[in-house]
Amino acid sequence: MAIRTTHVGSLPRTPELLDANARREELGEEEFARILQESVDGVVSREHSIGLDVVNDGEYGHIMTESVDYGAWWFYSFSRFGGLELDVDGRFAMAPPASDGTVQLTTFAERRDWQRFADAYSDPTSGIHVAQTKPTAFPTIVAPLTYIGQDAVQRDIQGLLRALSDNGLSTSDGFLAALSPGSAARISNAYYANDLEVVQACADALHEEYKAITDAGLTVQIDDPSLAEAWDQINPAPSVGDYQDYIQVRIDALNQALEGIPEEQVRLHVCWGSWHGPHTTDIPLADIIDNVLTAKVHAYSFEAANARHEHEWTVWKDIDLPEDKVLIPGVVGHSTNVVEHPELVAQRIRRFVDIVGSDRVIASTDCGLGGRVHPSIAWAKLESLVEGARLVG
Repeated sequence: MAIRTTHVGSLPRTPELLDANARREELGEEEFARILQESVDGVVSREHSIGLDVVNDGEYGHIMTESVDYGAWWFYSFSRFGGLELDVDGRFAMAPPASDGTVQLTTFAERRDWQRFADAYSDPTSGIHVAQTKPTAFPTIVAPLTYIGQDAVQRDIQGLLRALSDNGLSTSDGFLAALSPGSAARISNAYYANDLEVVQACADALHEEYKAITDAGLTVQIDDPSLAEAWDQINPAPSVGDYQDYIQVRIDALNQALEGIPEEQVRLHVCWGSWHGPHTTDIPLADIIDNVLTAKVHAYSFEAANARHEHEWTVWKDIDLPEDKVLIPGVVGHSTNVVEHPELVAQRIRRFVDIVGSDRVIASTDCGLGGRVHPSIAWAKLESLVEGARLVG
């Protein structure tokens, strides 16, 4: 059986789309929508032409809010929640929500990896790449969280459905990414009593986005780096047991948000963050895998190509993975400009095929490529991904 291929979500934005977003008010909504749809049509066509089996819209609809331009996976959600106040004037400091007293997130600058390598993180010539665009404002929860992204998610859905149809693809060939409750909850909180209330409120709100995507026949990819990445954002480090309890709250909230949604239309992406840094304080996959597997999803997407986590493919040898579950390992990386050789890609894929079988492996990327490597390199990596999968098949 041929190995299917996909990617994690974010793909390089076109110059036309970036320019249109910068001039959105000048262009007007009708013209902006036209350019956005043309861009989605183009990226889906390119994905399909190089041979990717499960494609998306490149997360092109996730690059803007009404008043502030954001450029990464997390920030788009700010415009889809009611109950937030954007700190455009700097009146709120970016801080995590109130904790239950067991685990407390620190600020990004106080991450343990960032402190250990403070000289490198503060040196613009070090090669550490945190983000291409930085937000000008963060939100704070000041009222009950509600979901107000109905029009935005329908734009994403209809845009992808049209592009799939134009390329002769079915809805089952398409996915849209959405934020997890645990990741959405990593914002300032001035309303709820504690962390648990924040996470549950995010779950209630995000259920509507997940349901809209799956009701359209598409797969929803839940992006949840908070499950692994938050370990580095706790200083001093907690016990593994306390951290497992912390992330289980987030997985339980995700399952709450997925109630009534077909499991076969859900895949979960877990990663340790996408910055090009040392990552010496990443928690081992083995320490969280039992928690992750309690998520009520069909497929698990995870990093398996970069220098910090490639060795963890062996963890899956000790897992009795249910027969209805699928693995989506990253076999090309987002944290290096080196384009992986197809033979190496094939070797990485075979590791997982030997464990669970070719029909339960979808070859993918470690994380989103958009904004993390140069566009021409990103597309070359995807071409190598597809070629490597064909070598296995």
